[in-house]
Amino acid sequence: MRTRNLAISSVAACTALLGVVGTAAAADSSSTPAPSAPSTSAEHGAGDGSRALCKRAPKIDKRLTKALHRLQGNAHVRGSVARLEKRVAKAKAAGHNEVETFLSHKLTHRKSLIPTLQQRQKDLAKVASWCRTQHPTASS
Repeated sequence: MRTRNLAISSVAACTALLGVVGTAAAADSSSTPAPSAPSTSAEHGAGDGSRALCKRAPKIDKRLTKALHRLQGNAHVRGSVARLEKRVAKAKAAGHNEVETFLSHKLTHRKSLIPTLQQRQKDLAKVASWCRTQHPTASS
């Protein structure tokens, strides 16, 4: 139970952090030309938390990688999709319809996490690249 709560908290934290990052990345990819050198606001901080995000990017990437590895693990890995599929099959074979329904919904949610976390990992890679151009010492 504690591991599940920790995993849910981690995913929620990543969602909150990367939701802001996605907005920043979308704003960054607008039609306005990018400055060739870091602006004065980037040096002093623009108030958007970019320095803090750049500093935390490696840790966030490790958490995303760990979560994806767990979800994509085999049937012996706690929290994996394969393990939950096995539990659904056992509940169905035992005729536990209510348990099967509950676990099936849980399985659907867990499967939906994989593409979401993969997209966040791609977005974070773009942010880390941006950080290297803006704050060379913060992301290294």
